[in-house]
Amino acid sequence: MTLPPASARRRAPLPRHLPLVIAALVLWAALYAVLEPLSRWLTSSVLGLDPSTRLGSAVQFFAYDAPKVLMLLTLVVFFVGVLRSFFTPEHTRAVLAGRSEFGGNVIAAALGIVTPFCSCSAVSLFIGFLTAGVPLGVTFSFLIAAPMVNEVALALLFGLFGWKVAALYLGTGLSVAIVAGWVIGKLRMERGVEPWVYETRVGAAGAETSAPGWDERFGIGLELVREIVGKVWPWLIAGIVVGAGIHGWAPEQYMASIMGKQAWWSVPLAVLIGVPMYSNAAGIIPVVHALLEKGAALGTVLAFMMSVIALSLPELIILRKVLRPLLIGTFVAVVATGIILVGYLFNWLI
Repeated sequence: MTLPPASARRRAPLPRHLPLVIAALVLWAALYAVLEPLSRWLTSSVLGLDPSTRLGSAVQFFAYDAPKVLMLLTLVVFFVGVLRSFFTPEHTRAVLAGRSEFGGNVIAAALGIVTPFCSCSAVSLFIGFLTAGVPLGVTFSFLIAAPMVNEVALALLFGLFGWKVAALYLGTGLSVAIVAGWVIGKLRMERGVEPWVYETRVGAAGAETSAPGWDERFGIGLELVREIVGKVWPWLIAGIVVGAGIHGWAPEQYMASIMGKQAWWSVPLAVLIGVPMYSNAAGIIPVVHALLEKGAALGTVLAFMMSVIALSLPELIILRKVLRPLLIGTFVAVVATGIILVGYLFNWLI
């Protein structure tokens, strides 16, 4: 047997930018470790504020959370960008095509976490999935999971609250997406899709291109950081400002009375407040952080966060281009009901 040339047997060279990535990660870890003492020093020594006062508490909250959440967001988005270089909407559509019933809902919801999706791309993805033969209910599981089980929100929750809260968010978000999509599929509401959607024909995927190398994947991650962090940082800062205000001035007894476990109406009220709001995961999580610190119940706060992320008004307006009002109303009702049940469940368990 003839062996391949020695050059062909050599291992592929290491990514050229790997040392820079490793150095950046070490620097990130070092900075992250000193954020808390740095925020205390800035508040008390530089600004001369007493952290035990309302103003000092709010300022320290902002000084600590703003860089912390920005750093977490940057790290998460970079690795998500690298991960997403392995996925494309075309690959996702190919995986979902032909799937049906509950198994398809599970796969669609899982894919929704790792594939690119936002409200601006809802129309094209929705058309692509339906014309490729993906059932309506399976498509909805993807559409629900993609914004609701947001990888940025998942990582920020892990960084701020620990793995248990992050795991609860992941598990309940996926459950809502799977069950809601399955219910919508069982209702047989294909007539709720605008007729022109089914008349659209999506062309065949282009020729397969070679997979990008690791240096290209690192570049994709950096580009996603520039794109996403550049867009969301004002929302993030605004959310932290609101969170700092809640942290410093909102009375704990009052917050516990309107968002605590004892107030049975707090969960549906939180969902009703959250639906018309517009924010992304990075902007809403600092508010969640402050609400929990003031005594709000975890289930109520999670229901509020999920409704803001999964049922945002701008996304519903864009989806109106492809869905009739009855189907949009059904979509909102089913998802909102699932979120409310999740809120009650966690208020009961925790």
